[in-house]
Amino acid sequence: MGDFRPRTVWLGHPEKREQRYPRNFINNQKYNFFTFLPGVLFNQFKYFFNLYFLLLACSQFVNDLRLGALYTYWVPLGIVLIITIMREAVEEIRCYCRDKEVNSQIYSKLSIRGKVEVVFFFISVFSLTSERNGSCFLRTDQLDGETDWKLRHPVACTQRLPTAADILQIRSYVYAEEPNIDIHNFIGTFTREDGDPPVNESLSIENTLWASTVIASGTVVGVVIYTGKELRSVMNTSDPRHKVGLFDLEVNCLTKILFGALVVVSLVMVALQHFAGRWYLQIFRFLLLFYNIVPISLRVNLDMGKMVFSWMIRRDSKIPGTVVRASTIPEQLGRISYLLTDKTGTLTQNEMVFRRLHLGTVAYGMDSMDEVQSHVFSFNDSTINPCGNTTPTSRVPAATKVRKTINSRVHEAVKAIALVHCVTPAYEANGVTDQAEAEQHYEDTCRVYQAASPDEVSLVQWTESVGLTLVGRDQNSMQLRTPTGQILNFTILQIFPFTYESKRMGIIVRDESTGEMTFYMKGADVVMAGIVQYNDWLEEECGNMAREGLRVLVVSKKSLTEEQYQDFEARYVQAKLSVHDRSLKVATVIESLEMEMELLCLTGVEDQLQADVRPTLEILRNAGIKVWMLTGDKLETATCTAKNAHLVTRNQEIHIFNSVTTRGEAHLELNAFRRKHDCALVISGDSLEVCLKFYEYEFMELACQCPAVVCCRCAPTQKAQIVRLLQERTGKLTCAVGDGGNDVSMIQEADCGVGVEGKEGKQASLAADFSVTQFKHLGRLLMVHGRNSYKRSAGLSQFVIHRSLCISTMQAVFSSVFYFASVPLYQGFLIIGYSTIYTMFPVFSLVLDKDVKSEVAMLYPELYKDLLKGRPLSFKTFLIWVLISIYQGSIIMYGAMLLFESEFVHIVAISFTSLILTELLMVALTIQTWHWLMIVAELLSLACYIASLVFLHEFIDVYFIATMSFLWKVTVITLVSCLPLYILKYLRRRFSPPNYSKLTT
Repeated sequence: MGDFRPRTVWLGHPEKREQRYPRNFINNQKYNFFTFLPGVLFNQFKYFFNLYFLLLACSQFVNDLRLGALYTYWVPLGIVLIITIMREAVEEIRCYCRDKEVNSQIYSKLSIRGKVEVVFFFISVFSLTSERNGSCFLRTDQLDGETDWKLRHPVACTQRLPTAADILQIRSYVYAEEPNIDIHNFIGTFTREDGDPPVNESLSIENTLWASTVIASGTVVGVVIYTGKELRSVMNTSDPRHKVGLFDLEVNCLTKILFGALVVVSLVMVALQHFAGRWYLQIFRFLLLFYNIVPISLRVNLDMGKMVFSWMIRRDSKIPGTVVRASTIPEQLGRISYLLTDKTGTLTQNEMVFRRLHLGTVAYGMDSMDEVQSHVFSFNDSTINPCGNTTPTSRVPAATKVRKTINSRVHEAVKAIALVHCVTPAYEANGVTDQAEAEQHYEDTCRVYQAASPDEVSLVQWTESVGLTLVGRDQNSMQLRTPTGQILNFTILQIFPFTYESKRMGIIVRDESTGEMTFYMKGADVVMAGIVQYNDWLEEECGNMAREGLRVLVVSKKSLTEEQYQDFEARYVQAKLSVHDRSLKVATVIESLEMEMELLCLTGVEDQLQADVRPTLEILRNAGIKVWMLTGDKLETATCTAKNAHLVTRNQEIHIFNSVTTRGEAHLELNAFRRKHDCALVISGDSLEVCLKFYEYEFMELACQCPAVVCCRCAPTQKAQIVRLLQERTGKLTCAVGDGGNDVSMIQEADCGVGVEGKEGKQASLAADFSVTQFKHLGRLLMVHGRNSYKRSAGLSQFVIHRSLCISTMQAVFSSVFYFASVPLYQGFLIIGYSTIYTMFPVFSLVLDKDVKSEVAMLYPELYKDLLKGRPLSFKTFLIWVLISIYQGSIIMYGAMLLFESEFVHIVAISFTSLILTELLMVALTIQTWHWLMIVAELLSLACYIASLVFLHEFIDVYFIATMSFLWKVTVITLVSCLPLYILKYLRRRFSPPNYSKLTT
């Protein structure tokens, strides 16, 4: 059968078994704690914990390796595992709940026993609707990101059935094509065998409802064709990748260095013992002794910090409605170099306003629409009153038809715009007037328009404003009301819907008053230029209107005779019943009519910008972020939107990449582009594909140097490809912003995906890492929260490393003094309490630190640019903290051994107390803006240590710490370890202050 296989669903035939389908799963994923637990462990600890597990396992079997109680090793690791697993589990449970909510939706199934409830049965190829006109509207924003309502029609023979239950009494079946990913086409047939003769009807996209779509009007009874993995929404969904932040990779790199230092220090200690005795066991003993060099608390601190950052983003009242769906990468927002954004619905409102009507010799703008209205009124009066100045159209002599009056030209254009669309007026109850009465009298106050496109709604609303109102429509007829109240009736003979391939739509109507048949068509200028009769103004005016940021449509008409239409109808019906190459055959028949059509007018519709798009883009540009706009719109409209939004500044030159199809043409265009400097690039998707095919490296090198790039006529797969190429070629972080289902691939491919909850549904929002309600919120999300998250994470991670290296240095000094013995300096609760209750709260309070206020960060986005170099966490800062740790650890240990009295326990008391005080003072030294919780954390930790001294008599001499000797020795050691650093900080801020400090003074 070629590309087809018979998928038969028998309706109401008792001898046939009911066909059953598997349950539909959106993600085709089962959630189980034991399935994601191994992944959590390996993702979080794969760089250094494997060896740590190995060492701990060895300590269980080799008694010689035991250094103190085993709980000093297992408790810290257990805390890390528990907190990390809990965080991952919360995110997995949230994802599971979202998917379960979708997968558990209840549908009503029509059976012989009546209506029964079933779970998640998607409906396709429906049979009848509740609407009297035999049609319904469909919202597909969750599927393809388009807000326009699609008009759908049922099968004619089933729509005429008296009740929905009668569909079970007929003998019929549906023949459908193989499952595929194309959501814009469907080929099938509907056959009813109990009639004489049997009824065959063709099925197309107009007769289908895909999964993840919503019925916008009425109710529908349908037959299920595709389920499970065969759903087109599932087939078009790619598996999201697990995003690991660049900051995490950098921390892992530093952890590897620390692990290398751990091994080196252990080998040096054994080497200084001249590898005496069982030296290989000594190596493992030293590895366990210095394990603090690799801070296992680093991961849990960072994970808890990410949770705090995510909470702050959600609670920010200045960006309400913001949702964090990936709490593992908030610091990524602070290092974005490239922002890739959709246009329609993201930068623009997707609200269409009619702006321009052009007739070739005259154009009407918003300030002259009253003239159009007067022409429509004048023409209507002249056709009613033959004694008027204008001769009725039906009596115009043939010689005068060449040159029409301006009244007739305007009226013909307005009538064409009022007829060539898929808009349906609907009437709602208003006050005491019920719906039926409102519809019967065509009450204007009760009428709303249901349409397959916001463009069409704006056009029909405009015709109403100038006097020609669409008051009624069903599947076969249409009614227009003139300014005088006269109702014009038209019979709809054929409709040719708009498709992405044809880029035009047409309709054939018969005027009931005159019997004339007219073929109206509207579409993009690129296709209509070859359809309409020759003229010398179409191309120029289309370009002018596009440069104004308007969406341009070309409207034309062609009169048909009865013979012409009958011939066309016979060929059209035959083509629609074809199973093989149906689309091609139907298009060929329609094209036979699309020749030498009369050009009537051009319409210009404006898609308004979102609120505060211009200042937001200016903030991003000043922050050093390059913005690329990826859109499916035409080149001229995309270019004009880029100018209006100030994506391209007024003083910047724009290089429009000419259309190329071959390698040679691409080479010439690239050479021409190479000679330009500091200019924005505008390129179409077709040309982009050719350039990437032959000159990928050269093109990306040139494009990355541009201040802004606009890619028009860009497919969803191309958007994701551009993101991937930017990541590979530049190594910089990317952020993708979109609001529709067609932006999901781009959002998932980017390092940070931001979804805008707009008119195109929530599919992009649900697939994104971060969700915002407006594009303008992106500025604060990056400049404030992204910047703070990155700087806070960098400060927190380096301080945790400092805390671990400090105590490890003290252990190394202690072992060196005592002949390189593998004896622990601190044991039991001291080693556990050091990184938990004694220092955890002050160190973790660094997540509340900030260098400047949020208002300053928004006012001076140049501060964000400093973060792009990665200076807050670099090898330089890491080395500085290592030196500080070695200095302080050495001072504390040598000072304690120099000042201690006769007993060893005094060394422990003096050094450990000095260590705790040093860490608390270092936190105070690191903090740039104090928060009341920081003060509470400092005091609480100090109080906990003082209170716990009563229970630490096994390790610390309680009577000794109450003496003045202990106090002055601890004070001196602490001052020597910290005071030089305070002095250096003061001198640095005095003679070489950072940029942010200049804004706070």
